[in-house]
Formats: sequence, C-alpha cells, structure tokens
Amino acid sequence: MKNLLVLLMILIANLGFSQKSILGFTDEGAKAEFALEEKFDSYLKTSNIDQWMKHLTGRPHHLGSAMGKQYAEWMRDQFRSWGYEAEVETYKVLFPTPKVRVLEMVGPTRFKAKLVEPALKEDGTSGQLKEQLPTYHGFSADGDVTAELVFVGYGVPSDYDELEKLGIDVKGKIVIAKYGGSWRGIKPKVAQEKGAIGCIIYSDPEDDGYFQGDVYPKGPFRPGLGAQRGSVLDLPVRPGDPLTPNIGATEEAKRIERAQADNLISIPVLPIGYDDAEPLLKALGGPVAPEYMRGSMPLTYHVGPGPARVHLNLAFDWKLVDCHNVIAKMKGSELPDEWVIRGNHHDAWVNGASDPISGMVALMEEARAVSELVKTGWKPKRTIIYCGWDGEEPGLIGSTEWAEHHAQELQQKTVAYINSDGNGRGFLYAQGSHTLEQLVSDVARDVTDPQTGVSILERRKSALAANTSSTKAKKEIINSPSMTISALGSGSDYTPFIQHLGIPALNIGFGGENEGGEYHSIYDSYDHFKRFKDPKFEYGVVLAKTAGRTTLRLVNATVLPFDFKGFHKTVNGYVNEVTGLLNDLRESTEVENQMVKENRYKLASDPTKTFVQPKAKDPVPYLNFSNLQNAVASLEASAKTYADLVKANPSPNTNLDKLNKTLYQAEQTLMIDAGLPRRPWFRHSIYAPGYYTGYGVKTLPGIREAIEQRNWKEAQEQIEIVAKNLTNYTKQIDAAAAVLKMR
Repeated sequence: MKNLLVLLMILIANLGFSQKSILGFTDEGAKAEFALEEKFDSYLKTSNIDQWMKHLTGRPHHLGSAMGKQYAEWMRDQFRSWGYEAEVETYKVLFPTPKVRVLEMVGPTRFKAKLVEPALKEDGTSGQLKEQLPTYHGFSADGDVTAELVFVGYGVPSDYDELEKLGIDVKGKIVIAKYGGSWRGIKPKVAQEKGAIGCIIYSDPEDDGYFQGDVYPKGPFRPGLGAQRGSVLDLPVRPGDPLTPNIGATEEAKRIERAQADNLISIPVLPIGYDDAEPLLKALGGPVAPEYMRGSMPLTYHVGPGPARVHLNLAFDWKLVDCHNVIAKMKGSELPDEWVIRGNHHDAWVNGASDPISGMVALMEEARAVSELVKTGWKPKRTIIYCGWDGEEPGLIGSTEWAEHHAQELQQKTVAYINSDGNGRGFLYAQGSHTLEQLVSDVARDVTDPQTGVSILERRKSALAANTSSTKAKKEIINSPSMTISALGSGSDYTPFIQHLGIPALNIGFGGENEGGEYHSIYDSYDHFKRFKDPKFEYGVVLAKTAGRTTLRLVNATVLPFDFKGFHKTVNGYVNEVTGLLNDLRESTEVENQMVKENRYKLASDPTKTFVQPKAKDPVPYLNFSNLQNAVASLEASAKTYADLVKANPSPNTNLDKLNKTLYQAEQTLMIDAGLPRRPWFRHSIYAPGYYTGYGVKTLPGIREAIEQRNWKEAQEQIEIVAKNLTNYTKQIDAAAAVLKMR
C-alpha cells in the first residue's frame, strides 16, 4: 500500500510536470527547457554568494574610489574565468564630494549638528572613516545660507498646499523635511520652486528608527545619528552624467558647462539623523503641524517659521571621475545579434551589502551557473550580456552613459533588459514591461520559496490576498493562475533602457521580511546583512534562479514570449484611470468652488489659527478621448489575433529572425520623438517616473500629469500622441502576425 501511494505521488508529480507549458516554446522545447533549468539550479551555491559578499563589502567602494576600480576589475576577472568575454568599460563623469559640511542653529539657542555616524564594535566595517564618504547628498548645490527654519512634513507639493492654508510661506527660509512620502530629490526640488534657500532632510524614527523596532546594533533599524546619503540629481528630468546629455561620457565627449545642466538642484541640501534633527524641531514655533505631517519624537511638531534660525554651509569638489562598468558577453550560437542583457550595479555609498551587493553577487552566481551549463555542451541560442554598473547611486550614471553611448546598436539588437538591485528575505516583487508579465508568472510558478516550500508565485499571491480587505479581491488573487507586475518608474538601472531607448525591461528582487534602517549608511554592512537580511543567503540563490530562468527562457525561446493581450488589458486600465481622473477632478472642483463661494473653508477652520481661504479654480473642461479609445480597441483585436496564431503554431516554419525582431522592437513604437513635456530625455508614452514622485511611476505620464496640472491644451495633445503611438504599436503586432501566416 505504501509503495502504491509513493508511485501515485510520482505519477501526479510527473503529470503536473508534463502539463506545464512555457510561452514561446513547443511542448518538447518546454521539456528540454525544464531539464536545463533543473541542471542550472544544481550549480547554484549559497557559499559563493556569502563569500563574494564578504569580499565586495570589505571596503567602501563609491563611484570614483580606488576600491570601486579594484572591485570592478576583480569581477571582470571572475567572468573571464567562467568563459565570458569580459571588459571594464570606463566613462568620465561628474561626481561632487563634500569639502565643507556645517549645520548649526544660531538662535534662539545654539546647537551644532554632529553629522557623523559613529563606528560600532558589533560592525566590523563601520570604522573605516578615512575611506567612507561622509553623510551628504550627491549633487547638492554649494551654499552658505542662514535663515529661519520651516518644517514642511515630507516636503511634497501637497504639504506646501497645507502650509499655504496656514499662511506659511517658505520664501527666503531653510526647510526641514522628513524622509519618506516621495524620493528624496523631490524635496529640494519643490523647496527651491517655492523660494526656499536651503533644505535639510532627516529620518524620523516613526518611519526609520526606534518607532519601527530596536535600532542597530540591537535590532536592524536606523540609530539616532544614522543618516541616509543619496543623490538629489533631478532624476525625473534626466539621469546620468549632467555634463553629457544624450551622449556617452567618453574621454573625448563634448561637455556642457555645469550651469547649463538641466538636472542639477540650485540650493544646498543635507541629510541628518533624528538625533541631530530633534533640537532643531524643538526650537520651532508657529502653528502645530497637521497630524499627518508629524513624526514620533518626544516633541510637539510645530511648522515655524522660526524662531529657530539655522546656518547651513556646504561646499563640494566638482570633479570628473572614472566610472567603471563591467560588461561580460557570452555569444549566442544561432542568433548572436539578438541580446538578452542582465544587470545590477556594484557601486555603493559606503560598503553596500544590501544595496547593491546582495543583488550583484546573485547575478554573479547566476552567470557562473550558466557557464557550468556551457561546459555540459549546451550553448545559448541568443547572446547573453551580464553587466555590473558603476555610478548607479549618484544618478544611474554608468548604465545611462553605456546606453546612450551604444543606443543605436542596443535598439537594433536587445531583446530585453533584466535588472536587479538590492535583495533580501521574503516575497517576489517584479516590475516591468507588461508584455513580459506572463513570462514572469511562468517563472514564478516554477521557482520554490525556501522558507515555505511552495512556489514564489503562490507565496506572493498569499501575501497579496492576506493584505486585501475585499473577499472578492482575495478570491480573485488566489484563483488567478498568474501574477500582475507593477509598472516601471525610475530608481535603478532599467531606466535608460525602457524610458529612453524603448527596450522591454524587468526589475526583479525579493523583500518584505528584511526590514531595517541601514539604507545608504555605514551600517549597510556584511554584519548587518548576515544578521537581519538573508542570514543563510537562500534568497540570493532564489534571485539567481528567478532572474536566471527569465534570462534563459528569453535566450532559448523559439518565438519570443511577448504577451500583447496582457499589455492591452493593462493599457486599457490606464486609459480608464485617466478618464476617471478627469471626471473626479471635475466633480471635486465644482464642490470646492461651491465651498469657496459659500465661505465654508473659513467656517471649517480653527478660529484660533491663521487660515488663508483658497481661491476658486477654473472649471474642468471635457477632453476628447475617442482616438485613444479607438486605438485601444484596435490593439485588443490585433493582440488576440496574434495570440491565437502563436497558440496554433508555437514553432512556425517561417522567418523567425524577422518575427522576433518585430516582437522585441514593438516597444520602440511607444516612444515619443520629442520626449515628454519639460523632460525630453524621457520618451516612453506609457511609463515614466512622475515629475513630482521621482522613483514612483506615472502611467500614461503625458496625459496624467497634464490633467493633474490642469493644463488642458497639453492634455489633449498628449492624448493624441499616445493614440498615435498605440496605433503604430498595433501595426507592429499585425506585422508579426503577418509573418506567422507565411508558409
């Protein structure tokens, strides 16, 4: 009976295995691919990931540092030892480092900020002071300013709207903002637009400190003097080297003057920890901050201005440094001019165990396992390129310069770009081009989570369902055979590929059970990671399995696994969102204007506080979405036709080179020739980082942001641009279908 039960279980397992399919493969091809991936898994070792992380986090290795170069050359040599054609490709880029950092309160009492993260005996690399970059913001402006202080909450536009209602003006003032609520570079950007002359950004313990849990070294969270370094380059305008827009920053590249750069902040800005922030906030008077703006320190959060007066003095060495990208190629045996690119950055603000080395060592182990497959006689059909980017932290510099330098060739040859960054214990997250959503779902179905023993797809679905309040939504999530991936904004090295060149892209990693406050501090170390992030390095292997399968399936597929039906469903949802946004704005404007007319804002305000009555707004007009809606309908029909053809003939006897090139270049038809308004570097009409969100994505960005900014003429223009692009995209799908019909 026992033997019969075992046999039955084996038969069920084999039946499940045989029934699984992979988009882009025949049934026989899928069986061969599963066998290849099983062998690939067998080569992956946590010990390598552990050993390499310890090595690559041994010393600080920021952009332009001696160790950055040394580590890049070491990684190049590792790739070469595994059989890759590997080089270090170097660019000359602008990277300012601090010469002067002073923050002091000069009235009504005196206080001087320490601006130093103390070394800890429990952290073996935290005392490397001579090599560490101090706490500062990359690409802050030089400045020596003294002014009254104003607390602006998270420092996003809506916070200034609230301050305006309280009669608070920041013109000529220095603002202090909490980390969170948006990407850090948005805070000085909005502050300077509002007339502030300086900006301080601190980590409030409510978001990043003792309110969350025990602080380091007892627990993983940020200690009182821990400060978050980071770039304040205006990334929503343009990433990369500020002096070489749209071209690679080679030695001989023509550079503009710094004053001409369109992505530099014009006021000084500095990060501090909550211990340095507390005396400043305690000294503020004025109205009490709205509840949502407050933090968790033992003080009453006033907004000012004053009576606290602050002196901020920052000066930088604006120098050109070397930016070292590691590029490792394994040439395809059948389609060498079709490239699958896999990347992660290697530079860090200090030692960078979590960000980025946890992702970089997973990529390296993935690449090593691929090389072991080659030793067995397997050869990749398409070319694989593994990249270790430098200069990501100051502004996606290495990847952007490489993409701009090789733009034409990349657009001709790149099938897809697969990115990772930091990694930790927990749940799969995935963002990217929605034509690749089914590919990601299939991969997630086939990778096992090491903690639970179920697939990473099922674990992710369970987490989503558990955090959803609607019973109907829970059932839909659990019963769905696939997963939904998020759209890409910015914040990592996929940006130049998808946003500037129109190359399909993915961003993959794990997290959710790796909380901590080490981000961009000296405490992002091997010791911290080993204790709190992924102690057994199991999720480094899981990332290698997930990204490795994604890479291998794109490399080996007969017909590239692009799902246009899923893309249509997503874009149709975005169109419904922007039409709904317009209707909601119209209704809310009518209500607000009625309240202004009846003086109801005045009646609702606290009579003991200063309050400024809002002004009436212009009415919201009706926009014509018909061309866009027609384009989406045509996309739906063509996507279905193509999907039916591929399903009927997964291994067509036709011009596969032409078919696959038509598929992977379809994304380029979604690019806007002139770029998005006020930021032409960003050219994708479906996805972009928000102008005031930084990393956060805005879908249908030209339309959505024009509506939000009440620029109706621009909104109608952008509607027509997206309609035209979707029409061209549909023609590309039709062209692919036509190739499939050939015999």
